[in-house]
Amino acid sequence: MVTTPTSLNKTPAERFLHLQSANNSLIVQLEPAPAIVYWGNKFSREQPLSAALFDAPVGQARLDSHIPLALCPEQGRGDFGSPGIEGHRNGKDWAPVFELISVTESLSSARLTISDPRASLEIMIELALDEDSDVLTLKQRLINTGSADYTVNRFALTLPLAETFSDIISFHGRWSHEFQMQRTPLEHSGFIQENRRGRTSHESFPGMIALHPNSNDLSGDVIGMHFGWSGNHRLQAQVKSDGRRYIQAEALLAAGEVILPPGEAFDTPTLYAVFSANGLNGMMQKFHQYVRSSLLQFPPSSARPVHFNTWEGIYFDHQPRRIMAMADAVARLGVERFILDDGWFINRDNDTRALGDWQVDKRKYPDGLTPMIDHINQLGMEFGLWVEPEMVSKDSELFRNHPDWMLGLDTLGYTQPSGRYQFVLDLQNQNAYHYLLSSLDALLTEHNIAYLKWDMNRELVQAGHDSRPAYHLQTLALYQLIDDLRARHPYVEIESCASGGGRIDYEVLKRTHRFWTSDCNDALERQRIQQGMQLFFPPEVMGSHIGPRQSHTTRRCHDMSLRGITALFGHMGAELDPIGLEDNELRAFARYIGLHKQYRPLLHHGKCFNLPSHDPNTRIYGVMDDSVTLLAVAQLAMPQYALSGQLRLPVLCANKRYRVEVLDSPAAFSHTMKHKPVWMDKPLTIQGDQLIQIGLSLPLMDPESAMLLSFTLV
Repeated sequence: MVTTPTSLNKTPAERFLHLQSANNSLIVQLEPAPAIVYWGNKFSREQPLSAALFDAPVGQARLDSHIPLALCPEQGRGDFGSPGIEGHRNGKDWAPVFELISVTESLSSARLTISDPRASLEIMIELALDEDSDVLTLKQRLINTGSADYTVNRFALTLPLAETFSDIISFHGRWSHEFQMQRTPLEHSGFIQENRRGRTSHESFPGMIALHPNSNDLSGDVIGMHFGWSGNHRLQAQVKSDGRRYIQAEALLAAGEVILPPGEAFDTPTLYAVFSANGLNGMMQKFHQYVRSSLLQFPPSSARPVHFNTWEGIYFDHQPRRIMAMADAVARLGVERFILDDGWFINRDNDTRALGDWQVDKRKYPDGLTPMIDHINQLGMEFGLWVEPEMVSKDSELFRNHPDWMLGLDTLGYTQPSGRYQFVLDLQNQNAYHYLLSSLDALLTEHNIAYLKWDMNRELVQAGHDSRPAYHLQTLALYQLIDDLRARHPYVEIESCASGGGRIDYEVLKRTHRFWTSDCNDALERQRIQQGMQLFFPPEVMGSHIGPRQSHTTRRCHDMSLRGITALFGHMGAELDPIGLEDNELRAFARYIGLHKQYRPLLHHGKCFNLPSHDPNTRIYGVMDDSVTLLAVAQLAMPQYALSGQLRLPVLCANKRYRVEVLDSPAAFSHTMKHKPVWMDKPLTIQGDQLIQIGLSLPLMDPESAMLLSFTLV
């Protein structure tokens, strides 16, 4: 199908789109190719834009016309950066040049269609500014309008950056050490991050932040970006030789993975981005506002229940009487949801076998799960169950009966390595897909299960379906499986757990209700992990548990104060064996669970913030609403100086008065100081401008300790 470009009015006002949200303006120049030429603080739409504002010079010894940094950069037009599309039709149609053929516009959104009839390709570009949170969403659809197949090698989303955005914050990590941040100058060339593990991954979270060199938590221009995709991806930030900068995000495709038949389309995942003139805190708060209003699907008027998970308490040692005794103990502590973790299904005595055989083990549960579930429900708690539907063990009835259901290239003679003694089921295989759907449906139909902890514990290797690469379609099939299951059981909540932080992104969050942030419950490690995650995700979806005194991943021991305060600022839970704990430890658990419940409306609906500290080993953070601010001070390592300096609170209102109260502090304070600051001994009322300008003298804190403060309007 050949499409003729529309004739566009040449007046300056009609050569541009001006989209607006509560605080932002976004300007798209339509010719010669659609390009974002401004994104930042809002200004009036009443006056027409002058085209002179965007007229760029053309230098010597270059192409003879200015080439825009388009929403879909084209090498065929003369853009020598990373193209928005790469592909071919039997070696041809590899250098498309698109022309605008239609525009649909509202105050805050636009749909642009561009076409190259010579290459028989068409692209639909959708941009939308969320009117309340200012979050920009961008996605594209490629349509093959030709009469022969078109092979897609790359299809990327591109956002320009102003030349002043010369720093990049990226995220790296590994299992039990996720969401680690690094800040890198962006001066020449660029930064690239790739994930080829088949899931969102612990190593390369699909998020990136561009900012001015002087921008920080409290001030300065910041652009945050998150790519909503649970599979392979590539993110890059590039500086062209002329100084123009851009960010690009794409699903990373294997060779020959996407071949479009005539008339078929290929969609990008959605890129979520936000501009903030108020530093990283402003960016974080806008993302949280968007997630809460547009992505989350919690039951109406439902507080997020405090969890208890059995894993670190019993591992594979399932004894119904003991588990019910654990339920008795944690119910007394205030737990509201009890999750039975791995080990409940047939022959699952260790992690080497039985994945895929999703029937209750009658050796361990001779009467089934129902008596235990009834007992837990009678204690006032919901019941949740661990599953890992995408996986199969070779030592399982499922694999023995259906070895061809495994994702791989075994039929070609290859032998892929196992991971955690398990392999991945091919969700494009309709028999495997319907087996999983019916198995999960049966579990939820036959039992009063309110919650599924959905795990996914290994990467994809040789991910082949019918000998073709299947990474992308495996991800889409996972989404469909969850969607189909939720259609049958709309009130069952689902946790996305992939060895902890391996599948955390906005697209899976549309279908789930909580993330298991990390398999590491070490409170010290969790401080940094949760700091990185919370830049994109609000606390109510961030699973954060109080673990045993000795962490099972680091073998470190921590005081209950650090463990409790760290877990407080998330979706709180506990994960250990409560049987045999000393009374003082049980009282401490009950205390922090009670604190969490007391402040849960604030924690799960308020505005989160971080405050700078002159000591890099001190982390100061909190959450606030119109009446109260809850603040944590965590000393992560040995203080840099003998005195800790002043705690200034620029987030407060200068003309208001606040009641300052210490809610929790380490018992060791009696040993670290001969004299504590007087404000710590009893609540005081202090004027806001004094707390902002002068601040409170911080106490001397041991490494790996924390305290909790409140500032309440009076």
